[in-house]
Amino acid sequence: MPTLFHHTFCPHSRFVRLVLNEYGVEARLIEERTWERRHDFLVLNPAGTTPVLVEDGRPPVPGAAIIAEFVDETRGAILSDRRLLPRAPGERVEVRRLMSWFHDKFFAEVSGPLTLERFYKRHLTLDAGGGPPDTEVLRAARHNIRYHLAYIGWLLRTRDWLAGSALTYADLAAAAHLSTVDYLGDVPWIEDEPAKNWYARLKSRPSFRPLLAETIAGVPPSKTYADLDF
Repeated sequence: MPTLFHHTFCPHSRFVRLVLNEYGVEARLIEERTWERRHDFLVLNPAGTTPVLVEDGRPPVPGAAIIAEFVDETRGAILSDRRLLPRAPGERVEVRRLMSWFHDKFFAEVSGPLTLERFYKRHLTLDAGGGPPDTEVLRAARHNIRYHLAYIGWLLRTRDWLAGSALTYADLAAAAHLSTVDYLGDVPWIEDEPAKNWYARLKSRPSFRPLLAETIAGVPPSKTYADLDF
């Protein structure tokens, strides 16, 4: 059984958990408090970030995008039409482009700042950037999410899923990052109906249930976070 070092509030970890759940891969979950800079974890991933996937006989696989590629290479071929990274090169480019959009751009502008300010900073020393939330950062992130939500809605006006006609890694990446923001109650769903309906479809999938069942100590979820009819 593989082991996934993750954190409940890490959107990149959430993405990998969704991927494993969709592929039916049972993994042992170890919650890693990256701010503690644990030696044994740094041996696995010197960058000190989650997620990291470990399987017997193979080197540690660090990072959401690398783990996604690894899972596709080791399990994708046998899943036929359930494969989350398409076979066609052009389609793979679009999935990877959108994965990068959410893992990099959305994280830098929305999910990263919000989770840092609302959760991670309380565990950091002042020298490491800890302290009370920065209201200007929070305001900017809440502003930024509006154009990201509009972009999701724009894609879905001509597609069944974000990257095309089938569920892919792109949808799971977007949903994973949005789920952390939704937990905090900072997604203005009322502003884009197609985006809201798309997220409701993902939220209703069995792969999402473990995420919706978890809460973070000291940070209660929004009232509609686990509500499938929000």
